[in-house]
Formats: sequence, structure tokens, C-alpha cells
Amino acid sequence: MRRMVNRGTHRYMECESHDTTHDAQAGTGKTMAGLHLLKLSVGTESVDQLRDWQRRRSQQRGDGKYFHITRMWPKRETELLDGGSIYWVIQRVIQARQRIVGLEERIGEDGIRRCALMLDEEVIRTEAVPRRPFQGWRYLEGADAPADLAPARQGEDDLPPSLLAALSDIGVR
Repeated sequence: MRRMVNRGTHRYMECESHDTTHDAQAGTGKTMAGLHLLKLSVGTESVDQLRDWQRRRSQQRGDGKYFHITRMWPKRETELLDGGSIYWVIQRVIQARQRIVGLEERIGEDGIRRCALMLDEEVIRTEAVPRRPFQGWRYLEGADAPADLAPARQGEDDLPPSLLAALSDIGVR
């Protein structure tokens, strides 16, 4: 369930409760949500580095949650908040995702309105899928989203992105 919250002049859309129908399906690693976002994690070398940066070094935290600022407000916000995630492209390979738990309007020091994607703290590793660079974010349909790695594989060490992409191309990983 979603609700619109007004905080002064700010618009905030959030998920009221977690709906387990959008969790990864048992044994398949696929998520059931219909729409996600795809975003480059520029300068990130690995999933572990992404986690470390969000938890220890980022100033982009509010109410105990990490948020990612983007210039454009997603027009399909209702679909995104119905179990959608942000899929992170790290070194030209989709490697992880985080559930989007809310959208909040933020006004920068320059007076420009932006969208804060409020993210669940858990970073979930996914199957590796090569992706070319792009600017901003893109919508990612649920049918095209890579599967989550099995729980036993979540703690694996990062392989070099070029190796991940090659293994994915031949169907090994």
C-alpha cells in the first residue's frame, strides 16, 4: 500500500507496508514487480564498495535510509512503488539492486527541485548482465530484470566485471 505524505512544501510518496508478493519467488530468484529503474553507479568498482559508500561515507541519508538524488521525477511512480527496485550498473554490468521504498522531493542549494529515491538498506546481488553506459536512469520492465542470486551466493566475492559479463554471455553465471 502506498500513501502520499505532505511535509510542508515537500511531496513524499512512500510504501506503507512491505508486500511479500514482490519478494523474490522461492527458487527462481525473479522478482514479481512489474517496473524498476536502471542506474549507473559511476565510479563504483564493486557491490561491496557500493554498500560501503552508502553506509559509511554518503551524506545522502535521511531517517536512517540511503537516498539517491535524481533530477527527474519518475512519471510511473505508482508502478515503481509497487515493489520496484533500482538496479545498479557497476563497471558496465548490472550486479545488484535495492528496493525503492519511497520518493521524496528535495530542493537543492541551487533552488532546483529533484527527486530523492528512498532505498531499502539491503543491497541484493543479481545475476550479472552486461549493459552499455547511458545518462540518467532508465525504466526496466520486470520481465527484463536480472534474477537475484540465490541466498547462498549473496556473500560471494566480487569477480572482475569483465569476467562477470563474459560468464553471463555464455550462460555460466
